[in-house]
Amino acid sequence: MAASHSHFPCGSGEHLPPTRQSASKVCRVCSDQIGHGEDGKLFVACHVCSFPVCQPCYEYERSEGNQCCPQCNTRYKRHNGCPRVVGDDEEHSDADDFHDDPDEKYDANHLENKDYKEQQWHQKGQAFSSAGSVAGKEFEGEKEFFSNGEWEERLEQWKARQEKRGLLNKEEGKDEQVEDDYVLAEARQPLWRKVPISSSLINPYRIVIMMRLFILVFFLHFRVLTPAYDAYPLWLASVICEVWFALSWILDQFPKWFPITRETYLDRLSMRFEREGEPNLLAPVDVYVSTVDPLKEPPIITANTVLSILAVDYPVEKVCCYVSDDGASMLLFDALSETSEFARRWVPFCKKYSIEPRAPEFYFSQKIDYLKDKVLPTFVKERRAMKREYEEFKVKINSLVAKAQKKPEEGWVMQDGTPWPGNNTRDHPGMIQVYLGSGGALDVEGKELPRLVYISREKRPGYNHHKKAGAMNALVRVSAVLSNAPFMLNLDCDHYINNSKAIREAMCFLMDPQIGKKLCYVQFPQRFDGIDRHDRYANRNIVFFDINMKALDGIQGPVYVGTGCVFNRQALYGYDPPVSEKRPKMTCDCWPAWCCCCCGGSRKSKSKKKSGGGGGGLLSRLYTKKKKMMGKNYVRKGSESLFDLEEIEEGLEGYDELEKSSLMSQKKFEKRFGQSPVFIASTLIEKGGLPEGTNSQSLIKEAIHVISCGYEEKTEWGKEIGWIYGSVTEDILTGFKMHCRGWKSVYCMPKRAAFKGSAPINLSDRLHQVLRWALGSVEIFLSRHCPLWYGYGGKLKWLERLAYTNTIVYPFTSLPLLAYCTIPAVCLLTGKFIIPTLTNLASVWFMALFISIILTGVLELRWSGVSLEDWWRNEQFWVIGGVSAHLFAVFQGLLKVLGGVDTNFTVTAKAADDAEFGELYLFKWTTLLIPPTTLIILNMVGVVAGVSDAINNGYGSWGPLFGKLFFAFWVIVHLYPFLKGLMGRQNRTPTIVVLWSILLASIFSLIWVRIDPFLPKQTGPVLKQCGVEC
Repeated sequence: MAASHSHFPCGSGEHLPPTRQSASKVCRVCSDQIGHGEDGKLFVACHVCSFPVCQPCYEYERSEGNQCCPQCNTRYKRHNGCPRVVGDDEEHSDADDFHDDPDEKYDANHLENKDYKEQQWHQKGQAFSSAGSVAGKEFEGEKEFFSNGEWEERLEQWKARQEKRGLLNKEEGKDEQVEDDYVLAEARQPLWRKVPISSSLINPYRIVIMMRLFILVFFLHFRVLTPAYDAYPLWLASVICEVWFALSWILDQFPKWFPITRETYLDRLSMRFEREGEPNLLAPVDVYVSTVDPLKEPPIITANTVLSILAVDYPVEKVCCYVSDDGASMLLFDALSETSEFARRWVPFCKKYSIEPRAPEFYFSQKIDYLKDKVLPTFVKERRAMKREYEEFKVKINSLVAKAQKKPEEGWVMQDGTPWPGNNTRDHPGMIQVYLGSGGALDVEGKELPRLVYISREKRPGYNHHKKAGAMNALVRVSAVLSNAPFMLNLDCDHYINNSKAIREAMCFLMDPQIGKKLCYVQFPQRFDGIDRHDRYANRNIVFFDINMKALDGIQGPVYVGTGCVFNRQALYGYDPPVSEKRPKMTCDCWPAWCCCCCGGSRKSKSKKKSGGGGGGLLSRLYTKKKKMMGKNYVRKGSESLFDLEEIEEGLEGYDELEKSSLMSQKKFEKRFGQSPVFIASTLIEKGGLPEGTNSQSLIKEAIHVISCGYEEKTEWGKEIGWIYGSVTEDILTGFKMHCRGWKSVYCMPKRAAFKGSAPINLSDRLHQVLRWALGSVEIFLSRHCPLWYGYGGKLKWLERLAYTNTIVYPFTSLPLLAYCTIPAVCLLTGKFIIPTLTNLASVWFMALFISIILTGVLELRWSGVSLEDWWRNEQFWVIGGVSAHLFAVFQGLLKVLGGVDTNFTVTAKAADDAEFGELYLFKWTTLLIPPTTLIILNMVGVVAGVSDAINNGYGSWGPLFGKLFFAFWVIVHLYPFLKGLMGRQNRTPTIVVLWSILLASIFSLIWVRIDPFLPKQTGPVLKQCGVEC
């Protein structure tokens, strides 16, 4: 009875009928050819389900993994000639297959000494342990990392282990054969591994978090039950603020529960996809650079970004750079022309001498020994020549900028005498110019260069162009028509590639055969140049990028931060990630049908479900046969398998019905993606590439069509596809929608920063930048995409939802923060306090709370590696931004969403002064400076008033004063960087700032004098004239 579904031994000769999957000759684990076994037939690892796995992956899974088939979870049986592993002795049915020494034992020490963490790949609902792991110390480096003796010793050790396992014959002991086998084995290793935080670092951190939560509950319980009746309004306001701060802390803290780091193996990526003598199999990448105003975002910065992209360490034919000019500026157009000419000399120089970074402005300004590791004698001479050419290139760009300062009355005219189409930046046609990548565009050494394309989308009055999000969606469509790479790198114009291998770092995840198809993007941290050593205004955002993002990587992935991100094109198209099918439940023929129904399993019902689910696949297959779609396979991301026509022939009733279904599908695609047959065809090509039968001229015309201003009307662009509209921070919204569909993201932190950019380092620009981010969060909070109520039917994890909730709620913390920073001054001026006389128990709770706060910060710094100074700057700017930019963002967001009053934002300046940190002391007037300045003056006046009152009233009044002074100094210390920036280098402050601050402080002080002056209150009976003459 039980034998009807038993596992057949490989030597029994009883094989199940081969399925469609068994016909495949490609391994589903490593994507290599499966090959043939000793009998000359196609190698079959599992004779239960015939899941296609090659012999090296089969042997690796038996020796290093869980020894089970990834599809049916059946334990692999030993094949003839395969090495013996632990557990084979228990299988008596396979005893005849062994030809090895029966006393030979598997090297169990290797299993015990594994120094990697297995990652689970859920394929068909089963665990397959190979992704993201490292097989001990066997394959942990490249040959050049070792001396010749060490390398030979490692090869001999590996050879001995392989001979012991039966993977290498003793006759094949030649060095070349051993090295080839070593390389092949290395290429099959995982491309990355997950490195969890040490338990000795993370467990105390989690314990302190729970302790702090416990203490916080009892502290709030004490605060609520012990009101200060003599200062009831102040007490009530403080309690409300503290409750809000507690909730805000929970939203920020608990998503940090599972922080992780990741490591990549670029050598294995090259061994697997760049084999000598074979075509390069690395996936193509389209790189997007977006810019708006070349006068505020200088062309020399954009040119450096483009040059770093063109010189990236990646196959030339697989890189295409698209520059979006949303300002239709002829200045940028001419600057890119000069950049493409300079790239013909710069790119071969970078690749010849492997220089880093490959942005010339930042390479030549490095204060390091540029001769380090350089051995070619021609390097110095060529470097000097290249530096001179770059300086000439800068002069040309500067002349273009100087010429663009004064626009002629008749408008700009191009070199051929025709008017520039973008003279009216709000009313112009779409423009596309291909600079490099076409025939004849070679470098000075005669080698091909990556393609460089200039794009300016069409703009007409009366259309909503959706700012940066609309420009990015136009880039997505143009690139799909012209190159259609499966992956896309998004960069701001001021973020250059600092690590030439950055794209390869991302490919280690996106091209991983196990998790790659489930990733929507790989996010890199943002790093910045030109920031002062003390980072006065927390421009580096170290706490966010090195703590919060690492923690999110352990849940469902980091949030998208707008730049330095490599996308999966299919995820941007609104498709769902691949769904791992669950293994069907085992049923048997020995029980009656009614028993199977009672137990919840029925083979009949399952077959119906399968046939029903095939409708979508049939529709897709029929639609791909339409000539309009260029005959390409349409594979929706949500479904892995497609049915062959032979398998569904019985369900077909007539060609007319099929034709009707195909036309309906075409209409759905046009309603979703827009009316462009070429673009729709490109969306159906999952692995990228252009549709068949197209030529360059037709593609350019189609590209102009897809960037027309009316193309997105009545489509799902900006709603479900591409960058999502509805907020000035389109990055958070776009990443949130992908995570709601079930996609995962990865945080990649290579040792050398992948990208670097410039940041506004003066106070005014920094506050305006923070204001823009906060306003976008308020817009999302007031929209239908708010994480508090959106996407509950999807696959967003709860901790990830808490993190997204925190990203859109934090601006509202400015209201309680402003009140809490005002309370200390009010208490000092009125002589009252928010806390009644402290008891011993209350003192214990206060001390416990402060100690838990300090311990949380210390342990967080311990596991993250963030410095104390960076953490403290982040705390200071949280207060500075909270009482200024965040406060204004809340009111402007309410006015914009509820009142329809739109606010315009200027682009933060990207260029710095010639002097080092010269922009740090540049001061610009803004209304954002008034609230924090007023708070500083109020608290200083309060300190003076409180001390004076204590001096007048004697010794007994000093005790209650210390608590008030503590909170006042807490406010002043947090606002100190703001005060320092307010004074500037010459200790000067704009008169209007001083006048506004003194006015508000004086009004508040007069109110205090009216309520509670310094004069001592008279006590005792009230004496009145009685009217009797004594």
